[in-house]
Amino acid sequence: MNADILKRLVRAIGEGSQEDLNSLAKKVIDAERETGHTKLAGELDKILERARGRSPAPAVPDLRELPSSRRHRELLVSLHARDTLEHSMVLPSEVEERFARVEREYAARERLSAYGLRPRKRVLLHGPPGCGKSLGAKRLAWNTTLPLMKVRFDALLSSYFGESAANLRMVFEAAKERPCVLLLDECDFIARSRTGSRDIGEASRVVNALLQFLDEYDAPGILVATTNIEDALDEAIFRRFDDVFLLPLPGRDEIERLLKLTLSAIPVAGRVDWEKVVSALTGFSAAYVVKAAQDAAKAAVLVGRKSVEQGDLLKAIAEIRKGSSSPP
Repeated sequence: MNADILKRLVRAIGEGSQEDLNSLAKKVIDAERETGHTKLAGELDKILERARGRSPAPAVPDLRELPSSRRHRELLVSLHARDTLEHSMVLPSEVEERFARVEREYAARERLSAYGLRPRKRVLLHGPPGCGKSLGAKRLAWNTTLPLMKVRFDALLSSYFGESAANLRMVFEAAKERPCVLLLDECDFIARSRTGSRDIGEASRVVNALLQFLDEYDAPGILVATTNIEDALDEAIFRRFDDVFLLPLPGRDEIERLLKLTLSAIPVAGRVDWEKVVSALTGFSAAYVVKAAQDAAKAAVLVGRKSVEQGDLLKAIAEIRKGSSSPP
């Protein structure tokens, strides 16, 4: 067992964190299996499964452990346990593979380290609103068994000299202490280009601080940043990430899969013309596709029907188009 796992094991015992203990136990089992001790790994797996069956519900994180601003004592992050996260995504195969690669490399990080290789730990997701960038961070947290720690930019940014950068430093230091997926959601809020900014003072200092912390990032988890407007980001930001990829609008196949996944809990009338429904949703974001399916299901339930019909779906789509001030 390496020193990093030993330190995290002792910390988890000290903090009484059952979730971290379960995660570390799984890492020990995986390590034994990779070294060829398959019988021992199987026995340990059975012990862990029996223990999970009678373990208490995970405790709510102690908010005093999370970083807070020095001036107003506001929490700089929000912490979300793995079992509270949405994680189901419908993606084009090439995007799915890129997510899976990050997850595989995280799982094999110790094996990669033995060859002097580093897993992808800093990921930038970009694309139009509603296409699953924040959900992508949650999915990574779920599949790596890590909690999600989301930065609260409203509390982090300050008008006082140097305070925003100091708050940002505390966030990155907290990520070193607690293995997590650190989410900088809509990071353009602090990472806008220094060239185009009229504020050459505090805004520039925050970008410089972010560049430094990204360079030095070596926490035991994964950092995920998201943005809708990648063109506005400082160019130097992109070079700090191990992987940068686009989450596009869903294509026809993804739209149909999203609809059927969202409607999986309620029967759908066999006469639905999926081609027609999918065509009506072409150009919509994933979030709007899910909303259309949910609205159609609610409409059917409210009138006492036990299945969703094509008319329910087309009406929901028409209402979304009518209520949207810009292309969805």
